[in-house]
Amino acid sequence: MIERLLRLQIESRWDSGKAVIILGPRQVGKTTLLRQICSEKGQYLLLNADEAEVPALLENANEQRLRQIIGKNTILFVDEAQRIKNIGLTLKIITDQIPEVRLLVSGSSSLDLASEINEPLTGRKWEFMMFPIAWKELVQHVGYLDARKQLEQRLIFGMYPEVLNQLGDEREVLQQLSSSYLYRDVLQYGGIRKPEMLEKLLTALALQIGSEVSFNELAQLLQIDRYTVEQYIGLLEKSFIVFRLQPLSRNLRNEINSSRKIYFYDNGIRNAVLADFKPMALRTDAGALWENFMVGERRKYLHYHRIWARHYFWRTYQQQEIDYVEESDGVFSAWQMKYNPKAKAKFPASFLEAYKPEVADVLHREDFDKFCL
Repeated sequence: MIERLLRLQIESRWDSGKAVIILGPRQVGKTTLLRQICSEKGQYLLLNADEAEVPALLENANEQRLRQIIGKNTILFVDEAQRIKNIGLTLKIITDQIPEVRLLVSGSSSLDLASEINEPLTGRKWEFMMFPIAWKELVQHVGYLDARKQLEQRLIFGMYPEVLNQLGDEREVLQQLSSSYLYRDVLQYGGIRKPEMLEKLLTALALQIGSEVSFNELAQLLQIDRYTVEQYIGLLEKSFIVFRLQPLSRNLRNEINSSRKIYFYDNGIRNAVLADFKPMALRTDAGALWENFMVGERRKYLHYHRIWARHYFWRTYQQQEIDYVEESDGVFSAWQMKYNPKAKAKFPASFLEAYKPEVADVLHREDFDKFCL
């Protein structure tokens, strides 16, 4: 079993008296990790809200009813909690009135869960994200050299645990993940009236990773209104399928400030959307895949190491650009991402003068570990 970096974060908060909330895409290992921790910590009760009777059991339950359900268990693990109506109030009762019980909660969609728990659990929770396997986790599991040998496969097939555990069956695994699991919460909770439009939008986004995305252009392409495009992309973000980078624009008049870049949480899912698993040597999108992989891995690294930073890309109307910029404690760092080690990358003098980055570096496939290890 691949050891997950999030485990240390969860265990460090175990005796805090607060609920531990784990959000993240389906099938990234949330349930596996939390069950493993629970089994080592004591007697626990798992309530999986994917099972039909569980939501009704917990919905609007009072303290007496909750004590009956929990029984002698010292740990309660509520899985897929976004399916339970008024779950935030139920969790508040447990944390306030049954404090002897450790409470763990997971959710694969923030569509309902975030709004349900934020106010009732203010000051009563630790919230974490769990992603597909991180590069650091893979290195610790198979060793540095073997991980490097897998790099091209990871760029194509991604980092989902099931993909890594079923080598040779990656295409089938990804097809099942992309068709049955990842859209599930969007279609159920998001009020999507035209599922085929969602698939067309995902295809359009998959073709534009690493490039600026215009909602107006997407609306024209799909022949729908801009509001619908924004709504659907918001739902895809809340279901942890894609995420966005905003432009950095503070000092220069010619900086672009109204566009955004959209990335997939996992390269394998992106390629499954396009049904394109060609080797890297045969791809015209190798640079875009590299950028998607690097930005995604950095996101994992920052979260698991509890490093707070804002994330951007930078571009001017004169086509000067920087792929990825971070700001932490007022200090900027900048990276250009080039899959080909021989490719050249410049940092525009106007950017260097305006933002004075502490780091200005190029990440290519032979020298990227410092970015995500």
